[in-house]
Amino acid sequence: MAMVLMDWSDGMGTFLKLVVIGAISGVILAAVMKVICRITGSKADILLYNMDYIPILKRWSDKKITGILFHYGTCIASAVILYYLLIPFGWEMEIWPYILVFTVGGGILYFLSALTETPPAPYDFMAWLYWTLGHGIFGLSVGFLISVWV
Repeated sequence: MAMVLMDWSDGMGTFLKLVVIGAISGVILAAVMKVICRITGSKADILLYNMDYIPILKRWSDKKITGILFHYGTCIASAVILYYLLIPFGWEMEIWPYILVFTVGGGILYFLSALTETPPAPYDFMAWLYWTLGHGIFGLSVGFLISVWV
């Protein structure tokens, strides 16, 4: 697996393309969540940058830059890892697995909000819906960019 991740023989390299795709899709996710926040007033976008529930990272959670790095690191890592996990199934170039995994995964991860005082509340259905929708769009972005670029 380590050899696959570091194979740069195809010019720019699949791995580097996936890193860029994760970053671009992270920008799209952040923008979608910010638009939703502005339109609805929902605070679901705060969860993108919240690290209160991670003991090691919690000490830096008051710094805006660490939340941003956390968000983009997570977006990049998830795009790269899911691509390589899909290879054995032959689905790495399909769009639907990315939409499915990131939508369902995002919907589940929303409930980490129960571990923090930061809004939104874990029982806020509309915030959950916006968060899950945003992650579905993230999955669409990742899958689409992979299908046309990798």
